[in-house]
Amino acid sequence: MRSTILLCFFFLFGVQNGMGQVNFNGVWQGLLIRDGQKQEQATLFYTSFIVNSGSLTGKTRDETYNTDFYAVKQIKGSQKNNELTFNQTVIEKKKNAPNTTWCKIESTLTYNDSTGYLEGRFKSTDCKNFSGKIILYRSKATFSANDKLMLTHNWRDAFISDLKKGYNAPEIREKERKNFNFQPIYFDYDKAEIKKEYFPFLDKMIRVVDGHSDIRIKVTGHTDADGSEEYNVELSKKRAEALINYFVSQGLSKDRIEIDFKGEKNPIDSNDTPEGKQHNRRVDFAFI
Repeated sequence: MRSTILLCFFFLFGVQNGMGQVNFNGVWQGLLIRDGQKQEQATLFYTSFIVNSGSLTGKTRDETYNTDFYAVKQIKGSQKNNELTFNQTVIEKKKNAPNTTWCKIESTLTYNDSTGYLEGRFKSTDCKNFSGKIILYRSKATFSANDKLMLTHNWRDAFISDLKKGYNAPEIREKERKNFNFQPIYFDYDKAEIKKEYFPFLDKMIRVVDGHSDIRIKVTGHTDADGSEEYNVELSKKRAEALINYFVSQGLSKDRIEIDFKGEKNPIDSNDTPEGKQHNRRVDFAFI
């Protein structure tokens, strides 16, 4: 009986340990930032990882921003849990500016499952005073081992902006968008002022929208049934516009917001009780 329990323990431990392994296979992209450099001076850096039973092979690609200069290098290394260690071994193909050299590096990168970034330090194995940091995120691009650029370089500025804002990697932001829990915000009787208690929720929504260039937010204003229909349509419009003003004041572009206003037409509760009326004095949200 005891041996059976031990076997079950080791089996479950092994399953859980395996489930905790990060799948590094595929393409990652980001920046290689030398010590003393600003992010805007960094080299664009792509990797194609192949991990099998803890052994790492693959290629990396350096590109100089806003040029067609590049270097493709073979790599070897290993994976242990959420950490990769690799060395660039051979420069397979390159195109460089006159009097410049592509250096080979070694690096250890750690995956942060909260932010979705793979980052760490590097140092050169063949060039003096060449060290710094690497930060990567999972890419949807196809790795290029020839003269064809991986991507147009306009992603770099968006990435640097994301880093400065403290945004997570795209794959994490996508999960945040899919799992975002919408909730109405409620207004006092005959008022269109946003209560301060809703600011943290609204700020979280702004970060989601600002972190996805392909979505906008729809804001729909509502009222209870007190007053005339014409008055309530105007009041629901003011409530929706109050949200536009708040979003814009927090840096969200106005063209990322769409508003609608329904007056008293779409109640979600009875207008026969004070509680029901409070529920109907609201603004709803959706991503579009």
